[in-house]
Amino acid sequence: MDKEKKESAAEKMLGNFAPKLLGYTDNVLFGDLWEGKELSRRERSLITVAALVAGEHTGQLKFHLNYAKEHGLTEDELIEVITHLAFYTGWPKAMSAIMLAKEAFEKK
Repeated sequence: MDKEKKESAAEKMLGNFAPKLLGYTDNVLFGDLWEGKELSRRERSLITVAALVAGEHTGQLKFHLNYAKEHGLTEDELIEVITHLAFYTGWPKAMSAIMLAKEAFEKK
């Protein structure tokens, strides 16, 4: 690894275990996709959180709730997103997501 290059979150988690997946994560997902100019990072975070709640992907949700805060979304806005989604994605999904959000926000 180049000394000037900061180790990514994916690199910290995976090390050299799955180099291809790591490359796609860092270069395509958090590179090309997240760096697109058509949507702001705030908008991308809002969309991502909504998709993760809808798909009940709680394994990734905690990271993205905090990532959304880094991109300007407030805890109140994120709670409102989850509450709004309860009626469109299902109550159990929203309850699982809100419990995870409560845990993530309390640790900060």
